[in-house]
Amino acid sequence: MIHSLRYRKLSLAAAALGLFSTAGCSNQPATEATKRPAPKPTASATAAKPATPKPAAVSAKETQQPQVVTLPKGTAITATVGQTLASDKNHQGDSFAASLTTPVKLDGKTVLPKGTHVTGRVVTVKNHELKVVLASVTVHGKSYHLATNSLRPSDKNQAKTNGKGKAAQDKSSDQKQKKDNSTLSAKTQLTFKLAKPVTVSVKG
Repeated sequence: MIHSLRYRKLSLAAAALGLFSTAGCSNQPATEATKRPAPKPTASATAAKPATPKPAAVSAKETQQPQVVTLPKGTAITATVGQTLASDKNHQGDSFAASLTTPVKLDGKTVLPKGTHVTGRVVTVKNHELKVVLASVTVHGKSYHLATNSLRPSDKNQAKTNGKGKAAQDKSSDQKQKKDNSTLSAKTQLTFKLAKPVTVSVKG
């Protein structure tokens, strides 16, 4: 009887010990999991900060301001007519294209370079006679009004002659040419003079 009681107590103790050891093992993974440090965020997970845009460098040409220049009254402007005009075909107010034959300078600086586009206008049309003026000049895409004296076809620039042979031309043909003001041929050069000052904006 005594042996049976001892055996039962030992069996209960062994069973209880087994339960405690099982519970300890089941709790151990959870304890180890809680002790593990949290993983560090990788470089790809962190968003890169946007780079601050740098101000664009402004070149010296962009900051260069245009200069305002005034050509005085009496300034000579030599232009080549771009088309033929005739008193029996053209009318008062007709415009024509021309270009500067020589640059217009002021104080040694070029204000209107050679080839600058100018516009002329017919101001007088009579029997066998016409007169023209320069009406405007275009500088860097902008048009400026011009006021010049009027000229006839016979007022064209005469080529300089060298030697007495060319200088002594037939007077009768020369006079006939001067009286013929009915036609202003293309590529004729005329030198006008400003009747009023003109202010233009040019690049410095």
